[in-house]
Amino acid sequence: MAEVRARVLTAATDVSAADWNACAGPDNPFVQHAFFTSLESSGSACARTGWQPAHIVVDDVDGRPAGIMPAYLKTHSQGEYVFDHGWADAWERAGGRYYPKLQCAVPFTPATGPRLLLRDPAAAPVLLAAAETLAVQNKLSSVHATFITPQQQPLFEAQGWLMRVGEQFHWSNDGYADFGDFLAALSSRKRKAIRKEREGALASGVEIVHLTGVEITEAHWDAFWTFYQDTGMRKWGRPYLTRSFFSMLGESMGDRVLLMLALRNGRPVAGALNLIGGDCLYGRYWGSTEDIPFLHFELCYYQAIDWAITHGLARVEAGAQGSHKLARGYRPVATVSAHYIPNAAFREAVGDFVAREGEMVAADIEAMDMATPFRRS
Repeated sequence: MAEVRARVLTAATDVSAADWNACAGPDNPFVQHAFFTSLESSGSACARTGWQPAHIVVDDVDGRPAGIMPAYLKTHSQGEYVFDHGWADAWERAGGRYYPKLQCAVPFTPATGPRLLLRDPAAAPVLLAAAETLAVQNKLSSVHATFITPQQQPLFEAQGWLMRVGEQFHWSNDGYADFGDFLAALSSRKRKAIRKEREGALASGVEIVHLTGVEITEAHWDAFWTFYQDTGMRKWGRPYLTRSFFSMLGESMGDRVLLMLALRNGRPVAGALNLIGGDCLYGRYWGSTEDIPFLHFELCYYQAIDWAITHGLARVEAGAQGSHKLARGYRPVATVSAHYIPNAAFREAVGDFVAREGEMVAADIEAMDMATPFRRS
């Protein structure tokens, strides 16, 4: 790239879907133009909710985006799933102002994916330098890129950003022919436990259906909105996403949506929302209006595994946290975020913290990996 320039957008709609997706590529559903516009246009991710769009774009000599860093000015640390509340407290106790900060992320989405959307790889260092400049010029405390891919980690490391390790639980498809083949890879005791849970979930007489694309109606979204509100109220105090987000998602990305519903006499009583990637099924939200034993495990984990095997996907990512996933065939994996902190003293303190935290996370992953339900030779 002989000549470049960077600009900051106040909405994803300031770039055409074609230009955005030419940078994003087709594989990860969460970095598609339609996903960001659904979040922003629905009022889910906007200035009012503490997510002010500030997407950084690097153009090539022809004025087309060569790279995009989806980013938001954040006035809080909610909906990120990489927790920096302690950093904020320390900075503000020292007399600083932690917010707003710049967050390079997909709002409310703890799923690994590209955080530098690159049509031209040469745009990567320019995007990172632009984010740093934006922070310095506007006296922002920090810039954070969360759930970055292993392929993009070296780009952030080369720029000197601090790397922080977390953990999730993902299911890997080791070439299973069907769900029974997956069960055969587990210890006898774990196989029996999973069969018992699956039988228990269906013993109440519910029917499980899978819906995608035009099969998903507004009535289905109304039902799922009820489920989502219940879970959101209990987990976060209020749901992050608005009702209109789901309609927009279904309209613009219906072929990437997999909605699993539990029906009683044709009426939805529980549901799990997934998004379909190029090689991964991403579990996102779940909820229910009936307390049915083991139904959460059935809808969110076992049905997802079954669907991924049937459709030849390499893995299932079931969202943040949840060590209970371990017993159900989901393995512990490391997740990585990158952090730019302009203040040298603060950067040194945070760097020391993430180094020590990383050692503990690595030890935890190693210990949990020994506790997976898979048979050992």
